[in-house]
Amino acid sequence: MRPDELDELSELHELRELNAPERRLWDSFPRGRPVDVLDDPASAETVVRADVVAALLLGAGVDHTPGDRPALRLTGAQITGRLDLRFTEIAVPVVLTDCRFDEAPLLRGARTRELVMSGCGLPGLVADTAQIDARLVLSRCRMTGPLILTRAQINGDLDLRDTAITVAGGEAISAVHAKVGGDVLCTDLAVEGGFRLSGASIDGEFDLEGASLRNPGGHALDAYHVQIAEDLTFHPGFSAEGRIILSGATVAAAIGFCGARLSNAGDIALEAVDVTVSRNVDLGRGLTVDGGIELDGTRVGTELSFRDAALAHADGTALSLRATQARETDLRTRRPIDGVVDARNARLGTLYDAPDTWPADLRLAETTYDALASPLSADERIRWIRRTTGGYLPQPYEQLAAAYRRLGHEDEARTVLLAKQRHRRTTLSPHTRAWGHIQDVAVGYGYRPARAGLWLLALLACGALFFGLRPPAPLEAGKAPDFNTVFYTLDLLVPIITFGQENAFAPRGTGQWLAYGLIAAGWILATTVTAGISRAISRQ
Repeated sequence: MRPDELDELSELHELRELNAPERRLWDSFPRGRPVDVLDDPASAETVVRADVVAALLLGAGVDHTPGDRPALRLTGAQITGRLDLRFTEIAVPVVLTDCRFDEAPLLRGARTRELVMSGCGLPGLVADTAQIDARLVLSRCRMTGPLILTRAQINGDLDLRDTAITVAGGEAISAVHAKVGGDVLCTDLAVEGGFRLSGASIDGEFDLEGASLRNPGGHALDAYHVQIAEDLTFHPGFSAEGRIILSGATVAAAIGFCGARLSNAGDIALEAVDVTVSRNVDLGRGLTVDGGIELDGTRVGTELSFRDAALAHADGTALSLRATQARETDLRTRRPIDGVVDARNARLGTLYDAPDTWPADLRLAETTYDALASPLSADERIRWIRRTTGGYLPQPYEQLAAAYRRLGHEDEARTVLLAKQRHRRTTLSPHTRAWGHIQDVAVGYGYRPARAGLWLLALLACGALFFGLRPPAPLEAGKAPDFNTVFYTLDLLVPIITFGQENAFAPRGTGQWLAYGLIAAGWILATTVTAGISRAISRQ
């Protein structure tokens, strides 16, 4: 506003050309007394011109006396015209309650002490690059145009509680690279359109409890690369339609979505890639999601929890945890996740899960965990691993076996590794599979060494019984040692050790074929034992 315009407004006051509410405001301003235009029974006038407000804020015609604390405190007014305060410096607090604006106020590049609007109706507010020394309050307001706070600097709280902003199909709130020295309070905020604060810095908490963000097919909340010094809270009662983006965010405390409802059917509902959280991320306790969740590369300081959550993204990836890191991970969802759970390369710390909520498609390639809170039996855990679609992968079996070993359950670990060899066998050529079956039957690929003793005893008993009934003739009568049916059978079965029986006697007919069979069985048994035990030892 030009100096000549300020002088003109001053003359208006002197000539009594201000209406009754404007005159009351003008007179009350120097001492900061509140003015409620609805309190004057002698006047039904509620209109206050925006130029009058601007003139007061910029010091037109106001004589201060010592001890005065000027402030503009106005209630119930209809503010007409455009309140244009661009690139100005406002030295007094501004408190507007239940006021209505014809046009969106302009505060671009302005600097003010404190701006409070409560219960107001506005067609938008433009305050990009503005500097506010204390709070910016826009609580219980109704806005039909965008709130623009791009690169604004607010040294206190940004308060948007109980406010409704409607810009359907457009960007309702733009606070890109804004800096807030206190909290961002969005309790029960209702937004129709996009909410964008990518690159923003918040020195307190970001509270969206009970908020409703709707931007179907678009970004309900774009908080890419935000930095938050305390909690990021979406619970309870939070709901969003559209994608929520938290990728690249840094949160110095915790993130909570308990009881929230996220919907972006057929697409990603929550994108939180490469997020760093110092404490826990709670995506459970009543969270309902229709769409996918991406947490790839996210680092959680303590617990990542999906306890009692309901996740659904049919025919897609419902939960992606690729390269995610956490000390504890709780996957005990309310019901089995409808869609793929991809935890490849994740480091899950202590893993909590339950068989009745295992997803149908679970991908565990190169996934590691320090412990299983519910180890279950090896057979149950093998079924858990086999939920992975695709080909044979050795690492999930080895990781599970290592978890059992840390608990001292060596038998369970061997069962898992045996299952790994059986799964691997399905990928081999027919002749190699045949040899694998022999190793499995003989010694369980080395993980069931007791089988070798049982086979040896069975073959020994068979041979000893047969040759005891039908002893072979000596090769040289009078020179052969006394025939011993047990040691003769052992000579046939054990390829390395000799007791002098095999070379001294020559079976005939059926006995000869049985001898050939025992020799072959002995070599096969020895080979499988050697191969199996070597494999088992190499995996210890």
